[in-house]
Amino acid sequence: MASNTTTSHDTEATQATELELETQSSTVAEGGEAADVFPPFDPASFGSQLLWLALSFAALYILMSKIALPRIGEILEVRRDRIEGDLAEAERLRQKTDQAIEAYETDLANARKKAHTMAEEARDSIRKDLDAKRVGVETDLAKKMATAESRIQSTKTEALGHVDEIASDTAHALVTNLLGRTAQKLTKDAVAKVVKG
Repeated sequence: MASNTTTSHDTEATQATELELETQSSTVAEGGEAADVFPPFDPASFGSQLLWLALSFAALYILMSKIALPRIGEILEVRRDRIEGDLAEAERLRQKTDQAIEAYETDLANARKKAHTMAEEARDSIRKDLDAKRVGVETDLAKKMATAESRIQSTKTEALGHVDEIASDTAHALVTNLLGRTAQKLTKDAVAKVVKG
């Protein structure tokens, strides 16, 4: 059995060698030289290469024009529409924001005016209240001053009315202490004469 295996092995090796020799001899017979040329540059296969190139190009052209390019065109159209929509939406939102800012600034200005007006009204009201209270206090003080002055005047008049008596009594006491006994009527007359003038 081992000899059978060796024989079949040898037979295969001989067949491989014969096949190589045949290919080399056919190559030499066709071109007259050994096959050193890169197959795509072999002038013998230019016709079939050009045919396959034309068929491949036509198939690729049909595939691209009927399937790929329409899809790419649709995608680009959708993107362009989306971008235009987004730009339009952004412009609308910008205008809306500008309007909101303008309305806010208007409201803020109105609120400031209103606050200023309210502050002025409050100041005027407080000023009027203070003026009214001041007038009331001044009136009350004027009344009290008039009352006090009338009391002072009456007290002064009353005191001045008693000055003659006090002066005569004091003069009488002094004269009595200094001279001894004197007539009270004489001292009163002398004091009255000095006081009048």
